[in-house]
Amino acid sequence: MITADQFMDAASAAGFDFYTGVPCSYLTPLINGVLSNRALRYVGAASEGEAVAIAAGAWLAGRRTVTMCQNSGLGNMVNPLTSLNAPFRIPTLLVTTWRGRPGEPDEPQHVVMGEITHDLLSLMRIPHRAFPNDAAAIAPALAEAAGAMDAGSLPFAFVMAKGDVADTALDQPARALPGPGRRADHRTRRARPARAAVLERFLALTDDATAVIATTGKAGRELFTLADRDQHLYQVGSMGGASGMALGVALNTPRRVVVIDGDGAALMKLGTLATIGAEAPVNLIHLLLDNGVHDSTGGQATVSASVDFAGVALACGYRYAAACDDLAGFDRAWRDAATIGGPAMIHMRIAPGSMATLGRPTVSPDVVARRFRAFLAA
Repeated sequence: MITADQFMDAASAAGFDFYTGVPCSYLTPLINGVLSNRALRYVGAASEGEAVAIAAGAWLAGRRTVTMCQNSGLGNMVNPLTSLNAPFRIPTLLVTTWRGRPGEPDEPQHVVMGEITHDLLSLMRIPHRAFPNDAAAIAPALAEAAGAMDAGSLPFAFVMAKGDVADTALDQPARALPGPGRRADHRTRRARPARAAVLERFLALTDDATAVIATTGKAGRELFTLADRDQHLYQVGSMGGASGMALGVALNTPRRVVVIDGDGAALMKLGTLATIGAEAPVNLIHLLLDNGVHDSTGGQATVSASVDFAGVALACGYRYAAACDDLAGFDRAWRDAATIGGPAMIHMRIAPGSMATLGRPTVSPDVVARRFRAFLAA
């Protein structure tokens, strides 16, 4: 058994300084230690998949990350670990617990995952080992993990058993409640513009210092077709993860960060709006292009017609939220968001459909990630 301080001190010496995740009773001592350590940053995620996306964004901004979860949460992580971290070659130190360990009594919902935890990590091609539960083993284990992550640019996992870390008291600072945000309604309820028209206007309004993360599907494809820039990251896969990635970036850079989201993607990870509101990055603008359909898969309707995304964002703690459905309204919303500061939501309703000649990014995801990381560091 080790103490949380012993692990955190060794991890900090190895460069790990950004933590995110979802709690587990086995993880409680370590999470309590991180939350109580004012030198470290911990972002509590609404879901394990969201935590992976947040850590990916923090890595893009130059941090070495630790992502923590119960092994049941590995199920929520499968998609981003395989369709975000793998193609973009983004590492993180994954600390997962081993609930349902064979031969160890546990709740019935943990039995299957306990039996397959190591197999699941292997299937995802994530190298793993037992969590270091002896003080002398911590530094070598972290060196092994860091070496593997540096060599392969992929996650490495520690599997934590019950009692690996001694009980740790929680000294978590109280979180200040946000004041009421400002709302604007610029809707005309007339014909809506195409996505490409909004992206063209966005490109005209933004500057060369702004970091832009575009959600998977046609938003990223159209942005690439209109203008390919080092400041753009085109998410592929990991649907719903773009806003979490943008949060991880925004918390670790002074640059303005814009996430170009879609209604289907935002609905898939709606809890991320609450995480963004709680973390309150003043440099984040959330541009949600809502065409009411899953455009990439044939135009099946989403449920966004009945969703007030601007209202949801304000309820989650955003400082500003606007609803608009034409380019003039978008112009006003962008000006206000840039002036007031974030987190800001621009809910832009657009027409279904896409550009007639729509290409796909010809730059591989790992190259996109590294040029974006270099852009942030410049």
